Amino acid sequence: MTLAHKRPKDPDGVRRGLLSHASAIAAGKGLNDVTITAVASAAGVTKGALFHHFANKDALIEAMFDHQLQQLDVRLDALMDADPIHHGRFTRAYVLSATSVGDDDRETWGALSSVLIPGSDLCQRWYAWLDARLDVHQTTDSGTHLEIVRLAADGAWLMAITRTAICDMERLRERLTAMTSP
Repeated sequence: MTLAHKRPKDPDGVRRGLLSHASAIAAGKGLNDVTITAVASAAGVTKGALFHHFANKDALIEAMFDHQLQQLDVRLDALMDADPIHHGRFTRAYVLSATSVGDDDRETWGALSSVLIPGSDLCQRWYAWLDARLDVHQTTDSGTHLEIVRLAADGAWLMAITRTAICDMERLRERLTAMTSP
């Protein structure tokens, strides 16, 4: 009698793997190619296993988006922790993050941005995330001046993810960061 090797259960690992493979597909081929079949195959699991974690493709895309936001939170928190000046700290971290998008993030955010249309669930998720962050940092990052800097950073982020270099990004980063000083 032969005993079959049984893989240890690791639902969190499977979920992370599914999100990682979905992000890789989105980054490499675009969001349209993020299909249930493609992601399950890339992750080495059945479609049923994928459906255990995500009800459908929309739920998978939302989870990818939430994962990107969680990574952004980690990056912003680390940048803020390293910043000794309290006034404008969140805005400076936001500018630094928006103007230094890495290749992996650029491709994934680029794919996800295609569904960030006004009124969409993901667009509402983005604004809810930003509103929550701004609520936390209202004593240090409120005011029209810093809002304008963040909006300019959004434009720089869009240039970065679309690889539209109409200005010197490093110089823009320096100028926007300087505008956050008290």
